[in-house]
Amino acid sequence: MRSDHATGMPSAVQPRAEVYRAPRQDKPWGHERVFAAVEGKYVGKVIHVNAGHSLSLQYHREKEETISLLSGEAVVQFGPADGELTELTFRPGDTIHLPAGVVHRVTAVTDIVFAEASTAGPGWREDVVRLQDAYGRTGTSAP
Repeated sequence: MRSDHATGMPSAVQPRAEVYRAPRQDKPWGHERVFAAVEGKYVGKVIHVNAGHSLSLQYHREKEETISLLSGEAVVQFGPADGELTELTFRPGDTIHLPAGVVHRVTAVTDIVFAEASTAGPGWREDVVRLQDAYGRTGTSAP
């Protein structure tokens, strides 16, 4: 096997960058862009929620998420599945880590943008249990 003289690495195993446009997926509350999705490793999203709209009250069976508000003002509710929810006002820079099983919902007071990083185990796209949803998706994993 030949090696690359600049890096010393075998030329057959050199990593290659991938450049692409993150796809936009419209949602009833706004839209999201999945900018990173490496199956079995991680997912990165940028999520836009229109003022007055909410994501589902939901939890995940396996997936962990960390969300960080980039712009706007939101109300974040979170807590145990069988308990009372805590409600906090989030402003840019406020961040929350949500282990699997924690019930949560984000409501946009103003138009908001937040970043979400999560685990990406098998079936991560369907790993949502909706408890309440203003858009008719309760109990489903539909986007």
